[in-house]
Amino acid sequence: MPNFKARVLKIVGKIKKGQTRTYKEVARLAGSPRAYRAVGLVMARNYDPKIPCHRVIKSDGSPGSYNRGGAKRKIALLRKEGVIK
Repeated sequence: MPNFKARVLKIVGKIKKGQTRTYKEVARLAGSPRAYRAVGLVMARNYDPKIPCHRVIKSDGSPGSYNRGGAKRKIALLRKEGVIK
């Protein structure tokens, strides 16, 4: 079984354009439902452009941070994809 980081990256890599998942959902899908903060850490340290980190949001619907340009950049990407109006 792949390690937690590999599972998270695989899950996030499958989030399609126009969709989002919460950090909590990704943690649950990765087999560690309480590790949502760890999901955030994996996202913060990931710079692979093939992994759409911007599609992972907070449970309250707010965007959270983004390691490639901050929350403003994340919001702009989600708007471009039609997730945010």
